[in-house]
Amino acid sequence: MTIRTAKFQIGQVVKHRIFPFRGIVFDVDPVFANSEQWYQAIPPDIRPHKDQPFYHLLAVNAEGAYIAYVSEQNLVSDVGPLTHPQIETFFVSYDNGRYQPKPRIAN
Repeated sequence: MTIRTAKFQIGQVVKHRIFPFRGIVFDVDPVFANSEQWYQAIPPDIRPHKDQPFYHLLAVNAEGAYIAYVSEQNLVSDVGPLTHPQIETFFVSYDNGRYQPKPRIAN
């Protein structure tokens, strides 16, 4: 399995290549790190390879806000702020086309 460098960064606004939603990247897995049940639920003809970055998104579509887990191949860059109830959990502001992450305290 080859591990690639993530194309999108924390705070970057993206949209899904196929489905009508936008999101803000708040975490990145270098390869697939969700359950096998979740993976198998994706129809085989559109199931992404596991050996690429997967992104945790604060996502928004016409029905509302939610958390999404999306493969890199299915995302493209987007611009403009979003409205999501959890933005303030992860970010302090929207500047220069991306959300600025809150400082993290490390041990």
